[in-house]
Amino acid sequence: QLQLVESGGGLVQPGGSLRLSCTASGVTLNYYAIGWFRQAPGAEREGVSCISRSGTSTNYADSVKGRFTISRDNAKNTVYLQMNSLKPEDTAVYYCAATFVTSRCARNEFGSWGQGTQVTVSS
Repeated sequence: QLQLVESGGGLVQPGGSLRLSCTASGVTLNYYAIGWFRQAPGAEREGVSCISRSGTSTNYADSVKGRFTISRDNAKNTVYLQMNSLKPEDTAVYYCAATFVTSRCARNEFGSWGQGTQVTVSS
């Protein structure tokens, strides 16, 4: 089974930046579309951004457009989520997930999930 590992979370002030990474050991991520999702306390897990296997197709939730950028480096077997201009409402546990094909960047399209990394935006 594909095992994903997220890293890069932490505490950051409003307006700051973080870069999250998603990787897998023993398995190439090249075969998978990858999505980033987040879940705040008491809220549903929501889609943040997705990227196709080739990296040529991306999409973003309206709440993060213009601030977050998803990318992948297949040579490093890693998918990134660059988060800029962070806001307190971005505070959540961020998860990466994998699937062969995604059309809607929807949670139910993804079958393999990481354990998550906490992002806290606070002064």
